[in-house]
Amino acid sequence: MVSNPQAPTTDDSSNRTVTVPLDDRSYPIRITSACICGKEGRAADVRFLTDAAADVTHWVLIVDEAVSKRWATPIAKALDSIGDAVRVDVINIPSGETSKSVESIGGIWNQMLNLGTDRRSVVVAVGGGVVGDLAGFAAATFARGVRFVQVPTTLLAMVDSSVGGKTGINLPGAKNMVGAFWQPEAVWIDTDVLATLPDRTYRSGLGEVVKYGVIDDAKFFDWLVDNADALVRRDADALRYAIAASCESKARVVGADERETSGRRAILNYGHTFAHAIEATTGYGTWLHGEAVAIGMQMAARLAIRIGMCDADLLERQSDLLAACQLPISMDTADIEAMLTVMQRDKKVAHGKLRFILPSRIGHVDLVSDIDRNDVIASIEQTIGKA
Repeated sequence: MVSNPQAPTTDDSSNRTVTVPLDDRSYPIRITSACICGKEGRAADVRFLTDAAADVTHWVLIVDEAVSKRWATPIAKALDSIGDAVRVDVINIPSGETSKSVESIGGIWNQMLNLGTDRRSVVVAVGGGVVGDLAGFAAATFARGVRFVQVPTTLLAMVDSSVGGKTGINLPGAKNMVGAFWQPEAVWIDTDVLATLPDRTYRSGLGEVVKYGVIDDAKFFDWLVDNADALVRRDADALRYAIAASCESKARVVGADERETSGRRAILNYGHTFAHAIEATTGYGTWLHGEAVAIGMQMAARLAIRIGMCDADLLERQSDLLAACQLPISMDTADIEAMLTVMQRDKKVAHGKLRFILPSRIGHVDLVSDIDRNDVIASIEQTIGKA
């Protein structure tokens, strides 16, 4: 049975709404089930999208081609049926990180131009984090900004990249180095889409879910401990609660530091300095992002223990929860010198000094500066080959 403590902003157990608080730019995150394809073959229920984006005459769906037929087609058909005055176009994007490129964004801009996209158009991102980042950047830059909404189709995108307004593309030498803060009008999450994800891809998203418990919400961490098995089984009730709680945590952080000016938003990068180095040095795709984050959280916890910020119990509890979510808690080998080189390009580096988000207790982390290189190396070494 799924336990359900005090929930985030909610309508009922089967439909939850979280609000990202940004004054006149605040927007809702709708978490539900069986709305995109509907039950018993019914068409997608797109009222949430049409309510969120008023006065629209043109929908431009930018879609991961791997989910185009299953998830984007029902949305496009439902939007197209609303009336003759509204046009619907679909731009398919090849799956994978390589699509977040200068060449891809240029192609999207030209397609949007040819489709007559203007200020009364709304871009709809349908896919995982790659498509969300790419479509969001296209919306932020075309015609100096058009509206967009996010329809994430992976757990990772649902709890992370679709919320908060970060958009962007990669350069050959650096990930997410070109982009813009551009908040969506809304985020529409349907847990039914997760049923089609491969197990490894699905579980990767749980790495970011666990992160929120460690950095911001000790009660949620305890809930995850009690409900890890239900989440691994993709129980719909557990998923709606976990996604809502994760989005609530991110919404609080984004509301306090939308553009990373106070340093508060940096806490969302717990484990990520290590994770990005793992991904870059092992080759993108060797570890999925959430897997790399899980290992990176282990390295960060060990670093916190080494410098006296927390005790070993935190690492033990984090390890047990990650393992219960069937996520990796170590790696067999690592090119430590190459990882350190990548870390020097991390956006949190200041005056050449490595800075890390480190935990002091479950539910609280801090940005720590001037970490000794040898402590970083030891924390990586201690996470190699550990059961």
